Amino acid sequence: MSNSIPLISIIVPVYNAEDYLRYCVDSILQQSYANLEVILVDDGAKDSSPQICDEFAAQDNRVTVIHQENGGIAKAQNTGLDAAHGEYIAFADNDDILDRHNIEYLLHALQNTGADMSKARWRQFGVSQLDEVAQEAAIGVDAPNKITVFEHPLAAYQTVFCKSLRLIGDKLGHNTEARYFNEANWCRLYKRKLWDGIRFPEGMYAQDVMVAGELYTRMGKVADLNVNLYNWLQSAGSVTHKERSFSFCHDNFAAGAANFRLCLEQGVRPGRSYYTLVGAFHEEITAPDFDDPASQQQHKADKAELDELLGKLSPVQRIHCAATRQIRLLEKRIYDVKIKNMK
Repeated sequence: MSNSIPLISIIVPVYNAEDYLRYCVDSILQQSYANLEVILVDDGAKDSSPQICDEFAAQDNRVTVIHQENGGIAKAQNTGLDAAHGEYIAFADNDDILDRHNIEYLLHALQNTGADMSKARWRQFGVSQLDEVAQEAAIGVDAPNKITVFEHPLAAYQTVFCKSLRLIGDKLGHNTEARYFNEANWCRLYKRKLWDGIRFPEGMYAQDVMVAGELYTRMGKVADLNVNLYNWLQSAGSVTHKERSFSFCHDNFAAGAANFRLCLEQGVRPGRSYYTLVGAFHEEITAPDFDDPASQQQHKADKAELDELLGKLSPVQRIHCAATRQIRLLEKRIYDVKIKNMK
């Protein structure tokens, strides 16, 4: 029988986050659920982040700091996974802020539903809102008034990624908002066994996308909490919003292709992976280093793989995937304007 107060390991990759790191770690150490193992992985940061990590470790024995040479976020996450002792695993980005009840509510949902993973909602905020958001998070939100438990998370991940369609689905009583996933690993609580034999591919930009499909195939049930428990800082200089090299685009293509193939094996229509795959292929052409011979050769290989994968879809599947891609592209234009104007 599981411990009623199990140890939760929270993994935080840290790199050049001196302006925001204290907000993040404070929000973790102030959690209403106290039995935590906080693993701060300093991935060769060049600012004062390593010293800040060590200060937290000296002040709170729940904090473990691992210093390593820079190897990217995947390597840092893997280091954290290898060092974790908890019965459950959570992740946080080093510039985000957790609601005070994040772990408490997510764990309660897992224990009471028998789900393999629980997740909650999140909100985005700008740098100018740091102190305000931190104060609100320290107070904490009320408990969720609804927990939705659903099966087949891989199908949900692939089919309910358009915001407008999710809202329509909710209006029709299908609880589609509850079935939404993004590729991030934060604002989720995983049973530790889900990560047995799974690690992030190191040296890739799309490391979280690459493991998403395999993780979801291992889950029998997922619990969704209809409450915001995570605050996601928006920074124009982040890799997600700024990086557009050919390698970045190709890594997203490769991750999309891997999940596309997995979906075909599982009999799931790969709507989201179609969006990722086709979008990344077209973005490769816009990369500043696209004219490099190596990029040209890889793009040609990607074209062959794209044609092969799309050829495996039925005409109806292809029409459906193309239509949802167009909806998502329109939503993304609106999203990008919102993010770029967030201060």
